[in-house]
Parts: sequence; C-alpha cells; structure tokens
Amino acid sequence: MSFNLLAIGQSGRLEHEAILLAASLRRSDPGFPGTIFIAEPQPGPKWQADPRMSDRSRKVLTGLGATILPFETRAFGTDYPHGNKIEALAALPDVPFLFLDTDTLVTGPISRVRFDFTRPSASMRRENTWPKVELYGPTMTQTWAALYRRFALDFETSLDLTHPEDYWQRFLYFNAGWFFHESPRAFGNRFLAWAREIRANPPPELVCQELYPWLDQITLPLVIHSFGGGRPGPDLGPLDGSATCHYRTLPLLYARESDRAVEVLETIAADPDLRPALRHWGAFKRMVIQGEGARARALFDRANLPRREQMIRNTLKREGLWVR
Repeated sequence: MSFNLLAIGQSGRLEHEAILLAASLRRSDPGFPGTIFIAEPQPGPKWQADPRMSDRSRKVLTGLGATILPFETRAFGTDYPHGNKIEALAALPDVPFLFLDTDTLVTGPISRVRFDFTRPSASMRRENTWPKVELYGPTMTQTWAALYRRFALDFETSLDLTHPEDYWQRFLYFNAGWFFHESPRAFGNRFLAWAREIRANPPPELVCQELYPWLDQITLPLVIHSFGGGRPGPDLGPLDGSATCHYRTLPLLYARESDRAVEVLETIAADPDLRPALRHWGAFKRMVIQGEGARARALFDRANLPRREQMIRNTLKREGLWVR
C-alpha cells in the first residue's frame, strides 16, 4: 500500500530533526513507496521571524529523497506552532497520509504496517495532561461531553468502558505525534475548523482549562471519532514500537528509548554527508558528538523507568543534561 509521510520542517531544532527523520526512513525502510513531505511554513504576518529552514538543511533533505512542501500559515503561527501540523495538511496531495512529529525516528519498515486509512487513529503514547479537573468541577466527563455536543458527535461510543467513570483513560485522548487518514484535505479542513472553533468559542465547561499547548490534542480525538476512527488496534503496534520512535528530545531518547533507536541515531550521526549539517544543532553536538547521551543513558534502567516523563526530565535537568 502506498501512502505519503508528512512532517514539519522549520528554522532551528525542527530542521535538524527532519534530517534525522528522513535519514532514518531511508535507512530503516529503503523500499518505502510513498513520498516523505517536509512541510515548511512560509513567512507572513503570523510569524515574528522567518520560519523557513536554512538552505543547508533544505539541500540535505532533498538529497535524502524528501520533498519540501511550502504552506501558508493563516490561523496559528508564532503563538501556536503546534498548529503547523493542522495547516500543513491542506498542502498535501489528496491521497492517504501518515503524519509524524518531526522528533521521530523510523526504526523499522513502516511500509509494512497494516493501515486501514478509512479508519483514522493516532498515538496512544500519552499521559494524563488534559483536562485538569478543578476541585468544584466540571468533571472530566462533563468537559469531554461538552466538546462532543459542540460538534454533534456521539460521546458514549467514544468511551472505553473498561476504565471507571471519570478516569482519564476512559476518554478518547491521543498524543498527536502520529495520525493518519485517507484524505488530508477532508481531515485537515475539519481539524482546522474545529480547532479554531474551540479556540474562539470554547464551551463553558472549558472556562478554567488551558488550551495551549493542548489544542491539537483536544481537537484530534473529535476529528478521528467523526470519521469513524478510534483507538489503534494491534495492526498498528509497530507505530511507537518496532517501526517508529517518537523520542521528543535527544536527552529523552538516550534516557528511555530502545537500543535500536540509539543505534539508528548514532549510525546516522556517523554519516559524513549528514554530520556537518547536524553539528549546528546544539543538542546533537552535546548528546551525540560530545558523548553526553551515554551519560544520560547510564542514569536509567529501561526495564524500570519512572512512571511519569516529568520525573525523567527532572533527573536530566538536575544532572545538567537537559538540552533541546
């Protein structure tokens, strides 16, 4: 099955992560039949500075087989760069797509994952980040139900009834690190319209809730549910598993991810055609070139990691190893 990959490339950290992503795809799935699009926001009134990648990074990416995809930013921009993943969908060819956050490595043959693009889904590698329930309410059930009512969706069919009432995993909640559908145009139009509606006119139940940086993850389950999708089944197990690693930051990659993910990263780092571009990224220089990633890795037992990511972050910060 052929489909396209979409990730965001932007000036700074993301352009270097995009190089790692494209290089890891070429290494781990050389027969991938689709196109990897690196979507690049263009300058405009929504950006305080030019968001475009350097010519150096753009040249490296095209050499890796990626297609640079310019897109216009009309709704979000500097105040909410997470919105790039929503607005970039409009620029894609209207064929099945898989979006990957740029801080992702391909660690296995992603082309062999058994997608059903008519039934969208997204990453379940998430924590209880939203909503934050206040002492006197509304409850988590009331908050999510209000959003489903706003868009005339069936709330009850979205629930995982194996979890108790008001427990956060009962509700359809994803990490937006990957998601897919058969039509980026249809999916993106709805994603954008509903995110703008929630931002401009949130239901009263959201009055005490922070919308940033969670707006994409608040809206995403509603969009997925509206297209008949839901939680990923076993066919999608290689995502966040043997085929992809959403590492978020290089210190977190070394601290908690698999030996395979570290191997892919360090093999790419040793490539003389890529290293000169990557060494301009401060986190890469410290973690990989200067070897501090090994020190970060030695701090943790991958078989017995802290339950919450924040605990890992705190340890790395305390040791002076938190860099992005």
